[in-house]
Amino acid sequence: MTSLVAGVVGGLVATVVMTILMNVMGDGGPPPTAMFVAKFAGGDPEEYAMPGMLLHFVYGIGAGAVLAVAAPLVGLGLGSIAIAAAVGLVYGLVLMIVGMGFWMRVVLGMEPDKDMMMMFGTVHAVYGVVLGGFLGTGVLA
Repeated sequence: MTSLVAGVVGGLVATVVMTILMNVMGDGGPPPTAMFVAKFAGGDPEEYAMPGMLLHFVYGIGAGAVLAVAAPLVGLGLGSIAIAAAVGLVYGLVLMIVGMGFWMRVVLGMEPDKDMMMMFGTVHAVYGVVLGGFLGTGVLA
C-alpha cells in the first residue's frame, strides 16, 4: 500500500515540476490561487502572488496525499511506474476539470480563454504523470 508520506513527498515533487512548467508556459501573472486569496482578502491578485503560490503548493501536496491513500482503497494498483503514471494522468485531468469547472468558473467567476485552458490542462497532466510516476517507484511506500 502506498503511504501518506509518499503522497506528500510525491505531491511536493509534482507541484514543483508543475510550477516550473506554469512559469515557462504562463503569462507571468499570479497563479489562479492568488485570485482566490484576493477574492476573500480583498485587493489585487498581484498583491497575493506569494500567498497564492503557497496555497497552490498546499493543494498540490494535499492532492498527492489523497491519491496515495485513495488509489489502493478503490483497487487501483500503483505498483508499476507505467500504470501509476497512467492513473496519475487521469487524476491530473480530473483535477484540471474540477479546477476549471468549479474553482475558476464558479468560485472565481472567471471564463478561461483557450490559451489558459491549454496551459492549465498541460500542467495538470504533467502534475499527474509526475505524481503517479513517483508513487509507482515505491520510494517511501
